[in-house]
Amino acid sequence: MDYGFYPVLWLFFIYSFAGWLLETAQAAVKQKRFVNRGFLNMPLCPIYGTVSLVFPMFLPDLYDRPLFLFLGGMILSAFVEFVSGWMLEKIFHRKWWDYSDEKFQFEGYVCLKYAAVWGVFAVLCIRFLNPLVFRLGSFVPTWISIPLLWVLTVLLVIDFASSAAALLQMKQRLRRVDEIGDSLGQITDALGNVVTRRIQRRVLHAYPNLEVEKIIEAKKEHAAQEKPSVFAAGCSFYKLVWLFVIGCVLGDFTETIFCRVTAGVWMSRSSLVYGPFSIVWGLGCVMFTALLYRWRDKSDRFVFIVGTVLGGAYEYVCSVFTEIVFGTVFWDYSKIPFNLGGRINLLYCFFWGIAAVVWLKGCYPVLSRWIEKIPMRTGKILTWIIIVFMVFNMAMSALAMARYNERRTQPEPTTGIAVWLDEHFPDERMERIYPNAIAVDK
Repeated sequence: MDYGFYPVLWLFFIYSFAGWLLETAQAAVKQKRFVNRGFLNMPLCPIYGTVSLVFPMFLPDLYDRPLFLFLGGMILSAFVEFVSGWMLEKIFHRKWWDYSDEKFQFEGYVCLKYAAVWGVFAVLCIRFLNPLVFRLGSFVPTWISIPLLWVLTVLLVIDFASSAAALLQMKQRLRRVDEIGDSLGQITDALGNVVTRRIQRRVLHAYPNLEVEKIIEAKKEHAAQEKPSVFAAGCSFYKLVWLFVIGCVLGDFTETIFCRVTAGVWMSRSSLVYGPFSIVWGLGCVMFTALLYRWRDKSDRFVFIVGTVLGGAYEYVCSVFTEIVFGTVFWDYSKIPFNLGGRINLLYCFFWGIAAVVWLKGCYPVLSRWIEKIPMRTGKILTWIIIVFMVFNMAMSALAMARYNERRTQPEPTTGIAVWLDEHFPDERMERIYPNAIAVDK
């Protein structure tokens, strides 16, 4: 199926509108009145459109395996919903939705019941709904559909910008309340122009969890718990950056030694062209730390099970992502029993579970103490140096890999950058850095 630019836009808008209808109907039943449940003024819920695009992007290999398609849909949708809810709470210090009263929920962001519904939707989306939408869309003339899509896109951008500005203004007013002790009445009077006030009132009515008084209380409680005298205290941004780099190095060394022990050869396992860094492991360490930090005192069995599921899903997504972006498969488990499309296998999923226990129970506490001993000013400066270096390293690696793949069909460079890349990253060097990379014909 051709998921081109315009078909993807149609899927996004159609599913976003359908999601808005579903959310609005559900809220109307509960509150006995009409409530616009969208973040936007337009009748759209972008999270539904986003998930509908994630499914065909990461799950097409599972088309003929409905059970795994269902499970993949559950995991991917739960990830999108978790990230969306977590980011919104970080901004407003309040949950926009809360599943804490549901059984088998995680931090109130996701729960098993709705994840299962998303899993069913993934099966319907991939096998039935998307082909139906494309078939119906083929009857719409291009001279109508393309201008209409661009108009909707422009309106969406304007709506998103105005809604975000209104909510950020509300956040700034709340911060000022914390600083100067303003009253709740003054907040309402000073919230800005008519459009801004309308957006804010609509959002507060649609999401009661964002009640202003509760936000102020949560912000004060959050500020009281902060420890500015300690560098990278808790599960903070600075600590996650350091854990990412440490995880990249440890992962690279671990895989290199594993290949030596099992295959008898020294083999590069690095993801980047400069330094021993395995990005998959680094991001995995960040993922385990961020998601399981609050549950670090849970039993080893609990951490192992969660790590097995999260690690397998994460490795699968990474495999699909690198194939889509770089046109290259960096690992293939097709010859290992109990594999899924050659992207993951049961044995290595168990390794992820073991790694989660070792990391969270053994490595993280020690590394956390070491990182927090770094002086505040020195730590911040070094962190940003690390960030700049890693961004540069990733950019160079992406360019080198893109040129490496391009040389298969166009050996002679046509630009100055291509000449420089051919000189500094010839095939011999790239094959030494990425010995398992397999080009995929798109």
